[in-house]
Amino acid sequence: MRMRIRYSKQGLMKFIGHLDMMRYFQKACRRAGIDVTYTEGMSPHMSMSYAFPLGVGMTSDSEYVDVDINTPMTGEEIVERLNLSVPEGIRFLDACEIGITKADKGMNQVARADYTLRFREGCEWDPDWKSAFYSFLEQDEILVIKKGKKTEKEVNIRPLIYKAEVTAMEDAGDAEGDVIRLGLAAGNENNIRPELVMQAFADAAGRTFTQFMFHINRDEVYADRGSADAHEFVPLIDMCL
Repeated sequence: MRMRIRYSKQGLMKFIGHLDMMRYFQKACRRAGIDVTYTEGMSPHMSMSYAFPLGVGMTSDSEYVDVDINTPMTGEEIVERLNLSVPEGIRFLDACEIGITKADKGMNQVARADYTLRFREGCEWDPDWKSAFYSFLEQDEILVIKKGKKTEKEVNIRPLIYKAEVTAMEDAGDAEGDVIRLGLAAGNENNIRPELVMQAFADAAGRTFTQFMFHINRDEVYADRGSADAHEFVPLIDMCL
């Protein structure tokens, strides 16, 4: 059977890269006594796949990993066992059974990711930036250069920005200031990073942008049960059987 596991990654764990997280999760499964399936061949390894690996330096409320197991277990039992020996900053939240076809894998279902961006101290823009940001979003086209490993191409990212709003920090449980909430296309076909959106705005509005001027948290990752004309985004954890 295949289980989808959701966990959060906060605090100093944001500096741990994807490959190290994979190694940690394999050790966590062994400590928890979860009977994970191994691949066949010359170099067997645990059969697991991450839906949408998180970049170094970002925190997340919803990370997903799909794991094939030999011995059936409930989602509650898996979460309880995994949480018995976790480092500070990691918390396992949910687990449920999913289908076993290629299309059921999280990496093939990802269609959108939501983010919350908060200015680092001393990196705030002038007070007029919010009105300029909403004017920027009223455009039909936002053209950017997306760089691949060997190529560069111009892309209109405006249709790939599903949500963009600015709210006060007190609404997010903080004391003061503003946060930016973005819902962006994600996955194999279209993948827009929040930094790309904010850099495009800064370039258009004549404001300074640096790579590390925001604290970025990934709030949720979604699949799309709808169509290109009528999206129906649902969290990956809701794609379970």
